[in-house]
Amino acid sequence: MFKTDRAAARSNRAERRTHADYTGAVYGSMLAASVVLGASALGSFPRLELVLLLLLTGVVFWIAHVHAQLFGAHLADQTLDRRTVLRVCRDEWPIVKAAIPPAIAVAVSPLLGLDVQGALWLALSVAVAGQVGWSAAAAWRIGATRGQVAGAAAVNLLIGLLIISLKLFLKH
Repeated sequence: MFKTDRAAARSNRAERRTHADYTGAVYGSMLAASVVLGASALGSFPRLELVLLLLLTGVVFWIAHVHAQLFGAHLADQTLDRRTVLRVCRDEWPIVKAAIPPAIAVAVSPLLGLDVQGALWLALSVAVAGQVGWSAAAAWRIGATRGQVAGAAAVNLLIGLLIISLKLFLKH
């Protein structure tokens, strides 16, 4: 009976791992941070342009990932059918979803009394927080220890701080 309980626990952990892939969300958060980092030539409507830049960049990278999955790994293994295409589109969607919180931060920045530079910093902070949060959530969801969760968050925080450091040095 003890072996059955261990086997069931192992099966449950494996099941959680298959549904706990936050790679796209972490990647999308880093992508959003890099968009904010590179946003320098904003025109007459800088907030609107940044919101669109964040969202459209997320969509473009989502399309690129879907294409790579469908015509890279999946095409070699199986024929493409509608179900496979929809699954890959759904699996890669967190890349787009991760761009939404920084875009919302930019959109609400006037309500917080922030100028455009303040909106950029808020969006960057939200993107880095998303990156840290998604990595910690992924580690937690797959059954990592508290130390491993903290480690995943710390590594992603360091990467986020590196991105922030680059923003400080790349004055636009």
